[in-house]
Amino acid sequence: MKTEVYRWRVSSDVKTGLEREARRRKISVAAGMDADDDQRRRQKSAAKWLGTLASGNSQRSETAAQTVRDRLRRRYGR
Repeated sequence: MKTEVYRWRVSSDVKTGLEREARRRKISVAAGMDADDDQRRRQKSAAKWLGTLASGNSQRSETAAQTVRDRLRRRYGR
């Protein structure tokens, strides 16, 4: 199974809560992040705060550079 690394800033309250729960379960904070079900739940919860792109263009990342060039060309005539 391939794993992914996530890094984000959290408020001190959230960090304290994570540490408290890890101590309660007698595991490290990192070990608590390994559980697949918990990870999916966290991702779903975080998604509403992270935002999404809904352009309908499934190749958006592959065409982003060209799209930016085209928009600049139209705007500035270069």
